[in-house]
Amino acid sequence: MTRKEFIGGAAAVAAAGMAERAVSAPEPAKTFGDIRGVLLHWGHNMWGEALPKGVTSIKGGRLCNDCCKYDDELWRKVVDRCVERKMNLVVVDLGEFPIYPSHPELQVKGSKTPDWIRAEVRRLKKLGLEPIPKLNFSTAHDAWLKDYGRMVSTKYYYKVCADVIKDAAEMFDHPRFFHIGYDEERASHQKGYQVVRTDEVWWHDFLFFVKTVEDLGMRPWMWSDYGWKHDDFVDKCPKSVVHNNWYYDEWLDGFDLSAMKPDAKSRPLVELFIKLDKAGFDQVPCASNWMSPDREKANASNDGCMANLVKFCRANISPELLKGFLMAPWAGDFDNKDFLKTNFAGIDQLAEALG
Repeated sequence: MTRKEFIGGAAAVAAAGMAERAVSAPEPAKTFGDIRGVLLHWGHNMWGEALPKGVTSIKGGRLCNDCCKYDDELWRKVVDRCVERKMNLVVVDLGEFPIYPSHPELQVKGSKTPDWIRAEVRRLKKLGLEPIPKLNFSTAHDAWLKDYGRMVSTKYYYKVCADVIKDAAEMFDHPRFFHIGYDEERASHQKGYQVVRTDEVWWHDFLFFVKTVEDLGMRPWMWSDYGWKHDDFVDKCPKSVVHNNWYYDEWLDGFDLSAMKPDAKSRPLVELFIKLDKAGFDQVPCASNWMSPDREKANASNDGCMANLVKFCRANISPELLKGFLMAPWAGDFDNKDFLKTNFAGIDQLAEALG
């Protein structure tokens, strides 16, 4: 090889590298307020219990998956629908799906390598979707942490959690945001084992996650439901946190606070949007088309929830603090016969609500 050929080849490699970097760091939504997001799932061990070997059933709950039930064809169809309906961001629930370089013991059969994750992240970006990693650190949704999920608030727990946040950030090419979950940390959401942080312990660990994410150059993003029953939440939560307050139960009490009874179940949920706004928090409100057993029993529909949420939030949240909206279809199980139907319906509802 001549010197000229070598230099030409090096230039080509450098150009290719620059093109790859350009793909891995695309222009985000025109402004922070343009988010049209959908929650999707790779991991699923956030809604089951990791029980001791030999325990094969659990009353009123479900066991964790011992393998990844990923279906590439279904995944790509949902992603294509996001692109078709002009979504620009996907929050991806990770759980047990990746092989974390720092803690490979968290993998299950079929977990994907970091190279696989990076390649898919690049593909999503090329399609115009900004991928945001989500690891749920609520004790009600952390079975993906295996035994570490029962070592909460110990030095071992903090080390593992910090390690996997760093791993996920690197696999996602250091994104703007990192979703830490943190919802539904209540005993009623747990079967088999019940691990619940309260009061100052909850705050200590929450602030640990906020700092860990921020130290890696990302903004923490969280489910906001702790604020439904804790009046000090809005005052004590750092202003850097992006809030996903969620409200799915429009069929119960609606969105009109003036028409709600003082003790209406939905009142604290709806009021939190306004409290967060007055306190100056950035918000990405979330609705869902998921049908719970209670809704099905009542023959109720959530078809209009996102449209009504958009209308309510645009009227009650400051434009500079309303950063977009997130749809959570909660149809993550790839072997669910309604997987495509539910995800497509949720994506379509958000697209139609935003116009």
